[in-house]
Amino acid sequence: MLITQTRNRGAILAVLLTCQFMANIDTAVANIAGPSIGADLHASAGAVGLVVSGYVVAFAVLLITGARLGSSLGYRTTVLLGLTVFTAASLACGLAPDIVTLVVARFVQGAGAALMVPQVLSGIQLHFEGRDRLKALGYFSIALSGGAVAGQLLGGVLIAADLFGTGWRPIFLVNVPIGITLAVAGRRLLPADPPGRRDRLDLTGVLALSTTVLLVIVPLLLGTERGWPAWSWLCLLLSLPALALFEYGERRTAARGGRPLIAREVLRNRHVRAGLLAHGCTSGTYFALLFVLALYLQGGLHKGPAYSGFAMVVWVAAFGLAGPVIPKLRRGVRWMPVIGCLVLAVGYLTVLVYLGLGGTTGPLLFALLGVGGLGLGISANTLIGAITSSMSSQYAADLSGVVATNAQLSGALGVALAGSTYAALDSAPVRALSVVLAGFVVLTLVGAGAAQRLVR
Repeated sequence: MLITQTRNRGAILAVLLTCQFMANIDTAVANIAGPSIGADLHASAGAVGLVVSGYVVAFAVLLITGARLGSSLGYRTTVLLGLTVFTAASLACGLAPDIVTLVVARFVQGAGAALMVPQVLSGIQLHFEGRDRLKALGYFSIALSGGAVAGQLLGGVLIAADLFGTGWRPIFLVNVPIGITLAVAGRRLLPADPPGRRDRLDLTGVLALSTTVLLVIVPLLLGTERGWPAWSWLCLLLSLPALALFEYGERRTAARGGRPLIAREVLRNRHVRAGLLAHGCTSGTYFALLFVLALYLQGGLHKGPAYSGFAMVVWVAAFGLAGPVIPKLRRGVRWMPVIGCLVLAVGYLTVLVYLGLGGTTGPLLFALLGVGGLGLGISANTLIGAITSSMSSQYAADLSGVVATNAQLSGALGVALAGSTYAALDSAPVRALSVVLAGFVVLTLVGAGAAQRLVR
C-alpha cells in the first residue's frame, strides 16, 4: 500500500536520511584512521585493511537480505533493529582493546547498516509520489554523496583533534549519541508497520546470494592492493556457478508459489535493467574517483588528507543543486537521466583537458570537478526516481535492495579497475589520472545510452 497522506513526512525523511548519511560516513571514515589504528593497536597492514573492508563486505553482502527483511518484518521495525545493531557495534569499535575485536565489531556494524539502509529508499517509495518523490530522492542523493566526503573530512578532523587523548576512537564513538537520538526519534516519528500476513524470508536464496556477492566483493576490494593473487581470480570464477545456483533456486521458489528473495517481475522489467546499468556506470565512476583522486593528491602530489577531502567539497555542493532544482522543472524532466549522464561525461572530459594543458591541482580543478558533481546529482536523482516509479509500491523492498547492491558492486568494480590502472602508471601521476578519467568518460557515455533506453 502506498502511503501518501502520512503526517510529518519531512521529519520521517530526516530520520531516514540521517541513517543513510551515518552509514555512508562509516564507509569512508576508517580509511583516514587506518595508520592511527595500526600504530595504536600494533596491528599489521592486512589487519587494518580488514577494519576498512570488513564493514563494506558485510554491508554489500547483506543489502538485499536487509531489504527483504524490511518486507518481512516491516520497514520501521527493520530500521530500528539495524540502527540498534549499528550503534552498539559503533560503541564496541570505539572501545575495542585489540585489532581482532575491532575487526569483528566492524563486520557487525556493516551488517547493521545493511539492515537500515535499504529501508531508506523503501520509505521514500512508500511515503512520496511524483515531484515530492523526486525532491526526496534529491536529498537522498545528497546523503549518499555527502556522507562519503564527510567521512573523509570528519575522520581527519577528529583524529587530528585527539580528543582527551583518545586518538582514532571518536570516529566511531560519535555514532553512539547520534544513534540513540535517531532511535528515539524513529520510534516517535516513523509510522507503525501495518498489520497483516508478511512474506517469509527465503533463507536458501539468502545463502546463495550472499555467497555470490561475497565471492565478487572480496576480490574486488582486496585484489588491487594485493596484486591480484590466484585466490582473487578463483573467487570471481566461482561467483558464476554461485549466481547460477541462486537463479535456479529463485526459479524453483517462484514455481512452487513462494516468494523469491528478489521478485521475478523486477528482474524482467526492461526499465529496471536499463536503469541499473546506467546507475551502475555513473555511480561506479564516482566511487572510483574518490579512491583515485586521493591517490593522486596524496601519493602523487604529496598533499595532506584534509586537502584531499576538501577537494570534493565543490563536487558535493554541485551535486546538491540537483535535488531542489529538478522537481521545479516543468519540461524535460523525462530526459534528465540522459542529460545527467552527459553532463557527468563533460565534467570528466573538462578535467582531462585541464590536465592535458598542464594543470595539476588547485581551485580550477575543484571547480571542474563540480561540473561532474552536478551531472552525477542530476543522473542519480532521476535514475533512481525512474527505476522506482517503473513498478508499483509492492516491489519497494525489492527495488531498494537491487539499487543499493548494484551501487555497491559497481563502486567496488570501479575502484578495482581504476585503482589497478592508476597503480600501473603511478610513476607519472598526471598521466595515470588522465587515463582513468578517459575510462570514466567512456563509462558515462555507456550510462547515457542505457538511460536513453530507460526513458523511451
